[in-house]
Amino acid sequence: MKILVANLGSTSFKYSLFEEDANGLQPITQGGYQRVTDYGECIEDALTRMREHNHIQDASEIDAVGFKTVLGIKKTGCVAADDSVVNDLRSSADLAPAHNPAYANGIEQFAKNLPGAKRVALYETAFYQWAEPAGRRYAVPKSWHEAGIKKNGFHGASHKFIAERSAELMSRQDVVERVRSLYHGELKPIEGNPLRVVSCHLGGSSSVTGILNGCAIDTSMGLSPQSGLPQNNRVGELDSMAVTYAMKKLELSPEEIEHQLTKESGLLGLSGVSNDIRDIIKAAESGNADAQLAIESLIYSIRHYIGAYAFQMGGLDAIVFTAGIGENSTNLRAEVCAGLEEFGIELDPEINQNTKGVEATISSDYSRVKVYVIPANEEIVVARETLRFLQRTN
Repeated sequence: MKILVANLGSTSFKYSLFEEDANGLQPITQGGYQRVTDYGECIEDALTRMREHNHIQDASEIDAVGFKTVLGIKKTGCVAADDSVVNDLRSSADLAPAHNPAYANGIEQFAKNLPGAKRVALYETAFYQWAEPAGRRYAVPKSWHEAGIKKNGFHGASHKFIAERSAELMSRQDVVERVRSLYHGELKPIEGNPLRVVSCHLGGSSSVTGILNGCAIDTSMGLSPQSGLPQNNRVGELDSMAVTYAMKKLELSPEEIEHQLTKESGLLGLSGVSNDIRDIIKAAESGNADAQLAIESLIYSIRHYIGAYAFQMGGLDAIVFTAGIGENSTNLRAEVCAGLEEFGIELDPEINQNTKGVEATISSDYSRVKVYVIPANEEIVVARETLRFLQRTN
């Protein structure tokens, strides 16, 4: 079986092709396009590339296309990417304007370009289905909640991969099996000691998730990807009254408010330099105080959420750093873990400094809490869940 994973943005298209063999799904090839104006042309070009490099002989060899859909008000989980999913994505577009329209259009386009392939949607919100209601409910009128205003959570594929891989590294096969079955059967019971992990997905878009026995208990993102940690140019955590106050005080329209909070805030707004952490670090090293504040604010927020979830889970067995910043920013990892020896967290400075973009244990031999770097692999999660969905429904 061959499965194509489609990652769609407002002006981008990335793809990864996987094939099932005796050892599971194996990556065959990947590629991508920027400044996309016609998804159909990109899909056809990608299929042509795959044929030219003998990854496929014909497009009909692709059995399924998996989509990392972001957010739906009416749907979540791993489901058939049919018209109801397309409609759900479009009706929720105000909350994820950069992704939902792209995925809705992309699903429709793949139906035309690959009519024989099954289409499967893995919602980014799916990983948070088992979080406690008290952690997902906002203190708003019931009518708001019934309208869909609740904590959804995002980066679900990334955090699910961390849940499974960290359990493998810690020799907890019972938790591994539980994570693998999350969307396709009853929740498997866990006997014995709990496994308590905090996953830090740190990149242009960042979130921290507490994971107990393979299931998310809470996450830093909420109704939309707008909340939680300061993002590259999105605000992150903000008192709701700040919006109406700024509208009155600065005489801003709703459209201007939305633009500033989603395009001019976050690390860009704090630093005044860039939305790229690499540029911000360079500016801070040159003495830019605002850039230094942006870095410190990000670290402060990461530590805040790690502490909150460790407390909620009754302790901590592992911290995982993943995604672009998490995998490569050695100094940021060191600062996040600094001064936490009394909590059983101690890095090996040399191993941490020499770990970039590869899987490694960066905690010292004396650290009670394991600290890992695990490269993100959202595509394999989408491919695996697509395969499991097909096996369950065929």
